[in-house]
Amino acid sequence: MSVLRLICWNVNGIRSIIKKSFVSDIRNLNPDFLCLQETKAAVEEVKTALSLFPEYKVFANSSKARQGYSGTALLTKTEPLHVQFDMNAPEHDQEGRVITAEYPEFYLVTVYTPNSGEGLKRLDYRAEWDEEFRNYLVKLKSKKPVIACGDFNVAHQPIDIARPKENYNKSAGYTQQEIDGFQRLLDAGFVDTFRHFHPDTVKYTYWNYMFNARARNVGWRIDYVLVSREFLPRIAKAEIYNEYLGSDHCPVGVEIKAA
Repeated sequence: MSVLRLICWNVNGIRSIIKKSFVSDIRNLNPDFLCLQETKAAVEEVKTALSLFPEYKVFANSSKARQGYSGTALLTKTEPLHVQFDMNAPEHDQEGRVITAEYPEFYLVTVYTPNSGEGLKRLDYRAEWDEEFRNYLVKLKSKKPVIACGDFNVAHQPIDIARPKENYNKSAGYTQQEIDGFQRLLDAGFVDTFRHFHPDTVKYTYWNYMFNARARNVGWRIDYVLVSREFLPRIAKAEIYNEYLGSDHCPVGVEIKAA
């Protein structure tokens, strides 16, 4: 069976991770599509760093509001029909958080969802973002199937976080407001691919650098590949690649059956 591999990774700084084993890791994973979040660099800096991968077309979006903050990138072996940066929503388009590539059979969206911040000071903004992003995906989905992947900055269920009781309604990424926002996205016709294939598996995608969290596997699953429900039959498998280091997140991915 012919498949296309999609890998998604919050790299927590492209200039930092490129100095580690990132190049060999990507060569080993060999994705057809590679979606990156938190690149933390200007567009030209991202493209320069990723010029080590000449087999890919590279598209990058960076923060207009704060230099060296946020940012996303898409590497693709197949030339898209069209690429759009941001959501055409000026109040949400200042931090380089979204890239959308259109292909003949689907849209591919990479996203770095805003964190609600220390003391949950951005929680209200986060709720506005969740609604805007959901509406954006639903509009795309009305035209053709959608794959939306990235760091959604929310642990959806208790199985997705090592310490649910300690963090519930206290920590960014595990408040009821954020959980409800993610659930509304699923209710709008999207499927969490990893949880679909692995309903009872405990696996995380993010570990805080502090407190030796990764070594103790005190983690969170906040990186997802979602697909519109009608596209689910095209997904052969979904995986979390937590053996890959270099960031405080690990890669996640799916394999897409060729039509």
